[in-house]
Amino acid sequence: AASWPMASVEDASALKAKQFEDDANVKVHRIRITLTSRNVKNLEKVCADLIKGAKDKRLKVKGPVRLPTKVLRITTRKSPCGEGTNTWDRFEMRIHKRLIDLYSPSEIVKQITSISIEPGVEVEVTIADIE
Repeated sequence: AASWPMASVEDASALKAKQFEDDANVKVHRIRITLTSRNVKNLEKVCADLIKGAKDKRLKVKGPVRLPTKVLRITTRKSPCGEGTNTWDRFEMRIHKRLIDLYSPSEIVKQITSISIEPGVEVEVTIADIE
């Protein structure tokens, strides 16, 4: 009765080893997906969809890493002619950025990234080999 838990641990490690042997045949890449958008809601939705798709395929996922928001500001005079009270308009555009790292073969990434991407979200995929 005491050896029962050990047997299941050995079985689990054997399965993991077999899984790694299967993975060794296919070249595993580190895929970095960079998402940029002005709309946070759409950006977070695309992030959640990508990560859900990757986890369904049992891939190793890191992220979403939230990078600092870039704020582009333009301050301009309201008056077109320069007369009158000095009143100013302050416009700003916020650009939000997310990083997601996946560790998988490149064929699987094509399936994951083929999801519907919300309007206004830019997707950039870079692939690097793991040594």
